[in-house]
Amino acid sequence: MKTASFLAITAIVLLTLPSRAAAPDDFTVKSATDKSSFSLKQVRGKFVAVHFLLKTECPYCLRHTNDYFTKAASLPDVIQVFLKPDTDVEIEKWAAKLPAGQLTAHPIYRDPNARLAKAFDIPDGYKFHGQTVHYPATVLIGPGGKEAFRYVGKSNADRLAFEKLADKVKELTRSGASSQTGGQQPARVVVEGVNTPPSDETRNSPESAPRAAPR
Repeated sequence: MKTASFLAITAIVLLTLPSRAAAPDDFTVKSATDKSSFSLKQVRGKFVAVHFLLKTECPYCLRHTNDYFTKAASLPDVIQVFLKPDTDVEIEKWAAKLPAGQLTAHPIYRDPNARLAKAFDIPDGYKFHGQTVHYPATVLIGPGGKEAFRYVGKSNADRLAFEKLADKVKELTRSGASSQTGGQQPARVVVEGVNTPPSDETRNSPESAPRAAPR
C-alpha cells in the first residue's frame, strides 16, 4: 500500500514539473566587435559551441574566452560563438582586454537582454555584481542543427573547460548522436534583426537549474 502511494505521488510530481523549452533551430546574432553577424543555419554540418557569458565586467569570462581563443584551432570542425548580453559599448570595452588578432577570428556577439539565453532556457537568478543574471553556460549544437549537449555552471568560476568540450565532441562523433534531429521542431529565433524575438517565458527543469552560489 505504501509502495503504491509513493509511486502515485512520484508520478504526480513528475507530471507537474516544468519541462525545458525546445532550443531554437536557428538564430542570428550581430557582433559588437566588428561588423559581422552569425547565423546558425549557415554553418550546418559543423558543431557550434555557444558560450553564454555573463553580463557586466567579468574576469572569469575573459579567462574562459581567451583559453578557447588559444585552443580553438585544435577543433577546426567546431565553430565557437561567444555571447554577452551587454550593450555594444560595454562589450567593446570588455573585449579590449582580449588579443585583437583573436577577435578577428572570434568576434564577441551581442545577445540583447539575454533573449537568446532565454530561448535556450539558460537558468536565470544568479546574483553577480549587484545584478541578477543568467548562469554561465556552454551549449553544443550538433551538425544537424540540434542541441547535443549543454553545461551550465553553478557559479561564475564554474565553466566548461576546452578539453572537456573536445572530449564531448569526440564522443558524439563516435556515437553519431550529433546528427540526430529528434522529434521536436522549435521555432526560428532572430535575436537582433527584423524577425520576431523569442518569448520572455523561461521554463527550467530541476536538472538544468543550478542553485545560486556565492562568487
